[in-house]
Amino acid sequence: KHYDYGMRAVFSVLVAAGNLKRKFPNETEEILMLRSICDVNLAKFLAFDVPLFKGITSDLFPGVVLPVPDFGALTEKLEFYLQKEFCQPHPYFIEKIVQFYECHTVRHSVMLVGMPFSGKTTALRCLQSTLSDLALSGTMHPGCIVHMARLNPKSIPPNCLYGSFDDVSHEWADGIVAVLFRDFGRNQTDERKWLVFDGPIDAVWIENMNTVMDENKKLCLNS
Repeated sequence: KHYDYGMRAVFSVLVAAGNLKRKFPNETEEILMLRSICDVNLAKFLAFDVPLFKGITSDLFPGVVLPVPDFGALTEKLEFYLQKEFCQPHPYFIEKIVQFYECHTVRHSVMLVGMPFSGKTTALRCLQSTLSDLALSGTMHPGCIVHMARLNPKSIPPNCLYGSFDDVSHEWADGIVAVLFRDFGRNQTDERKWLVFDGPIDAVWIENMNTVMDENKKLCLNS
């Protein structure tokens, strides 16, 4: 019941399928659709639900075998930066980073969930360095350069996080998130901008992010 099968999930599958169709115009549509379904949904399933998901997709697409995607340059750089961080480049950890990369190419808002000290922040830092390095070297598109701003929302008071309205002066004072949004907005290039809320999820601070995470893609505040 905790999986999302609403219209937003369907829209993400269609966006992924469209991107694949433009990238591989001669590929059969069954393979493109199955790959888009797997790319968007597989990363969010729990381990014991993955065989069930694969069984369902095999019934829907009988006889369709997905070709193994080539992430050779990406995984090679990920291993380099993981070792640079004194981390073991375990295949499962690299697989999860690649799944996050696939998800964030079709969704502008992605939640990375895991136990404390499971490597979530390390995964983001290594992927940022990898994408930027590959973009600067010409292996990937220049728009893959990543600018990341990271903050812990639980360590910042709500008035300082988003902003506050002064009852005396009747003026609005921008918070940290509003300032970061404007800074990213001034960068009109195709480069990726990641605003990372690195901390526990709380209904107080995530409420204002609803309009950012949905299709509006706008930060709406009391100002």
